[in-house]
Amino acid sequence: MKLKRVILALLGAAAVAGGVGWFSLDKETRGLIATLPTDRDLLFWNQAQRDAAFRALDRLPILAKSRVVPAGNKPSPLPPGPPLALPLDLDAYLAGQRAAGLVVLHDGRLRLERFGLGFDAAGRWTSFSVAKSITSTLVGAALRDGHIRSMDDKVSDYLPQMKGSAYDEVSIRQLLTMTSGVRWNEDYDDPNSDVSRFNNHEPEPGVDALVSYLRRLPRAAPAGTVWNYSTGETNLVGVLVGQAVGEPLADYLSKKVWIPAGMEQQATWILSRSGREISGCCLQAATRDFARFGQFILDGARVGGRSIAPDGWLAEATTARTPIGEPGRGYGYQWWTYADGSFAARGIFGQGIFIDPKRRLVIASSANWAGGASDPKAKQAREAFYRAVQRAIDDEAAAAGGAGRRAPQ
Repeated sequence: MKLKRVILALLGAAAVAGGVGWFSLDKETRGLIATLPTDRDLLFWNQAQRDAAFRALDRLPILAKSRVVPAGNKPSPLPPGPPLALPLDLDAYLAGQRAAGLVVLHDGRLRLERFGLGFDAAGRWTSFSVAKSITSTLVGAALRDGHIRSMDDKVSDYLPQMKGSAYDEVSIRQLLTMTSGVRWNEDYDDPNSDVSRFNNHEPEPGVDALVSYLRRLPRAAPAGTVWNYSTGETNLVGVLVGQAVGEPLADYLSKKVWIPAGMEQQATWILSRSGREISGCCLQAATRDFARFGQFILDGARVGGRSIAPDGWLAEATTARTPIGEPGRGYGYQWWTYADGSFAARGIFGQGIFIDPKRRLVIASSANWAGGASDPKAKQAREAFYRAVQRAIDDEAAAAGGAGRRAPQ
């Protein structure tokens, strides 16, 4: 049974749990609703709670409100292509990933689409850090629109409350490449890490909660010298962009990307306690629309033949700006990069958008990894899957080339 519509209609299940309506539900649906978490610490939810919540994060009463990212009325078509012949056991791969959704586009055509965990094409699954790459794209748009003057402007030029902090001399470019040099602990398994604690921080009166937390952090290295992954810094990017453009990120995303790229469904963006979009996380969208975002980037983020970002900016964003200590890998402006020219957005628990310009390939994944936020086995299997799809595309090209040479004979 596809549970998505039932679950979304019944997230107020507490109101009916003691009444006749509760007992009229099928056992599977009652079981899933009963597992919905009752605390905010999503990094420490169990697997059943994540299964229930990741498809409905924007409707959980324990979390802050969300803001809608409106879609337009002209969805971008995803014309079907021939089924993709993969050199692997696809069912085993999906099971190992605990995949909720998987979409593969090649040259804009839908080559593979599968769903699991009771999820379907009509549902929205949370992005986690895939949102970082989307937020980065909004920086490019704000530059093109003149809301941000330069990538080398200082953070405190736009957020005066950061003056006097370790971020005072950090540039927007350094913030995007996560080379601020400010101390931050992103350990998802440590309840005392910054990434676990900052959402519960009690801010000073009149100060945004995130700004209040980050401006207390000490410097660990000179700005621009050391890469250190920090969700807090992407959230700060979002605060900065919102301040610069003078409107909520959800509205700006709708105008610059969601409507012109032809997303089929509205998205939602979870808000912080300060009422701002949590820009390093928590954008809920359909798996197909995550794939459409990948296609939009692959096509140069163009609207009416013109990129929404400055000339050359997107190429900078999606190629290595800093090493990350892994052979052949790097980090751009909130994109993970590969030596072969491909790049990816990544989110914990198996969310991802992989883009390969050379092969005109986009792979969008929604999942709930069994091994936790950064399950190394599942991560390795996903990388292997990307390579398998690339090989399949190469094999098709080789076969087509061979057929073309034989045709005149």
